[in-house]
Amino acid sequence: MTNDSFSTIPATPEPLGARYLQAATSWQMAVARSVLLAQLGQWEILAAWWRGTAAAQHELVDQWICRFGGGVPLDG
Repeated sequence: MTNDSFSTIPATPEPLGARYLQAATSWQMAVARSVLLAQLGQWEILAAWWRGTAAAQHELVDQWICRFGGGVPLDG
């Protein structure tokens, strides 16, 4: 006598929580990716601010040299 209730059980059972682990890992990867992209944007903004600040500082030094240094700055 065969029992058909066991015919739907796979030969190699899936590990307990395998789908949950895959879903949690995918979620963590998505969150980490978005956080890293946000941080990359912040670094780009900071680098642009540094470039602007450096240009302003360079101009102020050139003006100071022209006013108090007695000549034209030689900065190529």
